[in-house]
Amino acid sequence: MNEILLPVVFIVLAIAVVGSLAVVLVRGRRTPPGMYPSRRDADDQVVGAAHGSTSVDVLEDPDGVPTDVLVPDDLSGLEETPPAQRLDSVDPVQGRLARLRARLVRSNNALGKGLLALLSRDTIDEDVWDEVEETLLMADLGTEPTTELVDALRERVKIAGSRNPAEVKDMLRQELVKLVDPTMDRSLATERHADRPAIVMVVGVNGVGKTTTVGKLARVLVADDKDVLLGAADTFRAAAAEQLATWGARVGVPTVKSDVDGADPASVAFEAVRTGIEQECDVVLIDTAGRLQNKVGLMDELGKVKRVVEKQGTVDEVLLVLDATTGQNGLSQARVFAEVVNITGIVLTKLDGTAKGGIVVAIQRSLGVPVKLIGLGEGADDLAPFDSESFVDALLD
Repeated sequence: MNEILLPVVFIVLAIAVVGSLAVVLVRGRRTPPGMYPSRRDADDQVVGAAHGSTSVDVLEDPDGVPTDVLVPDDLSGLEETPPAQRLDSVDPVQGRLARLRARLVRSNNALGKGLLALLSRDTIDEDVWDEVEETLLMADLGTEPTTELVDALRERVKIAGSRNPAEVKDMLRQELVKLVDPTMDRSLATERHADRPAIVMVVGVNGVGKTTTVGKLARVLVADDKDVLLGAADTFRAAAAEQLATWGARVGVPTVKSDVDGADPASVAFEAVRTGIEQECDVVLIDTAGRLQNKVGLMDELGKVKRVVEKQGTVDEVLLVLDATTGQNGLSQARVFAEVVNITGIVLTKLDGTAKGGIVVAIQRSLGVPVKLIGLGEGADDLAPFDSESFVDALLD
């Protein structure tokens, strides 16, 4: 009997020893000595997730405080801005201008190159001048400005008698700059008054990028160290107020809006200006509705907004946002708005490869109002002051 039990005991002991060794080896591979999971490790992983990282090394200072915890200097804005949100940094003006000009050179210089090619031919006859005229009209320059430019170039080329490309380009540049009119005042009236902020109304039909332009303009003003407040007076388009508030939050700018759909836009605009006065802001930007189905309704609505706002202070700037790709249709829109309110400046959006550079001249001639800002894309910083000479140089480069 003992002879039978003895081998069985040895087998059981051998199995137990092998099993113990296997457990030790597995634990040794999974977790190095001194690094067994604990509740503190689990908490650290949660902290890491809150910071958006996939792995975190949490160290402690002598007082036992995790060093990866970021404490903002000012906690006053935490209720409006979630801790995980980071305010956008805004490019300085010169940086935006340089980038916009580079994009304009790449995308919208067909007008200049086409004219230079025509005017640099060995023989410039009537057929060439007809082509020059056609090129300008296709660029949305307008009939009257086109006639002026062609007549001026005819005379100068005839007198100079030169076919030198550099001389021809210089003549063309000078005449185009005259048409764009560098004498127009393109400054924005955004300086704070002694007792109130500057008030800027932004108007335009839906779909031209009006609300987005207000958000981008807020970024521009913030970059110039101005305290800005937004008023979401476009109360008829779904989500317009939320869209504007999102833009404001990205640059740390508060937004006054109504939580009621279809609220009175004049009331919202009035409250925005009142709040701006109380908070001693530099600029209040008011986004307005852009329904163009009924001209009379539009006139009544915008007129009321302006009248109500001006109970607290004169509106300093009324900017009309136009989509540069709409061409002559944009001119029709501009005329309607000019009848409604006193337009002080134009913002041209989407002035890229699909737009025609001549629309700048046509709009200014039609309204007698300067183009003050241009946008060349969907980027947050694709908005910059308009400069006549830089614009013409970009067309001819």
